[in-house]
Amino acid sequence: MKMKRIIRGFAGAVVLISLALGYYVNDLWFLLTAFVGLNLFQSSITKWCLLEDILEKLGVAKKQ
Repeated sequence: MKMKRIIRGFAGAVVLISLALGYYVNDLWFLLTAFVGLNLFQSSITKWCLLEDILEKLGVAKKQ
């Protein structure tokens, strides 16, 4: 799987999980949704993503 697809899937899953936790468990989980959104915004400006660095170290190729 390509790295971009993994990153998008991970971000989407975290957003959906945090929304569900915020709705059913505690409102503070919505802060995780905000964090993911801010991280996506930051990476679009700086072109740097921590998850991309982590996946590279785990051996996920950028292009296949």
